Amino acid sequence: MKLVIFGLTISSSWGNGHATLWRGLIRALHRRGHQIVFFEKDVPYYAGHRDLASMPEAELLLYSDWQGVGSRALREIADADVSMVTSYCPDGIAASDLVLGSANGLRVFYDLDTPVTLNHLKSGKSLAYIGPNGFRDFDLVLSYTGGRALELLRSEFGARAAVPLYGSVDPEAHHPVEPSDRFRCYLSYLGTYAEDRQCALEKLFIEPARLLPDRKFLIGGALYPEAFPWTPNIFFARHVAPAEHSEFYCSSALTLNVTRGVMAQMGYCPSGRLFEAAACGVPILSDNWEGLDQFFKPGQEILIAQTTDDAVTALNLSPDELASIASRARERTLAEHTADKRAEDLENALANISTNRQSNQTQELTSATA
Repeated sequence: MKLVIFGLTISSSWGNGHATLWRGLIRALHRRGHQIVFFEKDVPYYAGHRDLASMPEAELLLYSDWQGVGSRALREIADADVSMVTSYCPDGIAASDLVLGSANGLRVFYDLDTPVTLNHLKSGKSLAYIGPNGFRDFDLVLSYTGGRALELLRSEFGARAAVPLYGSVDPEAHHPVEPSDRFRCYLSYLGTYAEDRQCALEKLFIEPARLLPDRKFLIGGALYPEAFPWTPNIFFARHVAPAEHSEFYCSSALTLNVTRGVMAQMGYCPSGRLFEAAACGVPILSDNWEGLDQFFKPGQEILIAQTTDDAVTALNLSPDELASIASRARERTLAEHTADKRAEDLENALANISTNRQSNQTQELTSATA
């Protein structure tokens, strides 16, 4: 298939979770014989932190304004099997108009931020990446979040079909490596600062650091404010690039996952960081949310903490106990949560929609000629 995608970014992993996911998924789709064209608006905040200039597995088209690239986009979707717009695409509405105006191929919306999108739509707020008709005219809506979010997309916001396409990991990019003195610590946390993660981060990371002053804690990420409540044993690595993620994870005895508040409330929202850390063979401590047990078995493949005491208890497990949990999580991740598995999920979802559409067209033709 030829897939044309209008997205946020694959060229910069700074301050977003889209780029790393797309890089792995694009490589997996390329291995399966598909052609990918990705349109990305060249914005200053990603241009200044660009960590990927091109991909041999896809054609990356960086553009400065929609008017200048519209004719090229029209040519690309003219022979596309799938045309896709994603959440937070800077020109999402214009791209959607172009895609929905085409009679060729399947028209797909991929929401990598479903709980955020639904919250805005329910409150009546407009979004720069969704037009006035919402999802009604797309053949398929893919959602990074499963569970009840799928029903809401269909029942309240008009999606004809909504299926999950969860996060994933590229095992070629994330795998066990030797620890590094630069990142060596007892508990690590990798994530961009977000206000709606701060309460959980304080319970599960900052308070344990205060209670265990002889252990080193490490945060990696961007956008942390000056007023962040640092302690003497919490260290900081500003924006850890994807190429350094394996080294970051593997240098800690345990790594923490904290889910953004709106996503935790919705449930069925596994961060790609969960799968990255698991693929690196590192034990994971996570906040809890509905559906987490569908991806990892609590207590056996992942450790769950709801309180500071829970986190401290996890930090005091023996190295053998932690290694056993990490090994089981890695085994499950490589079996169920790789980019290749998600590429297969995407193919199946597209095939089902294509079959249904052909069946409907046949029925319409039969009715018209009866």
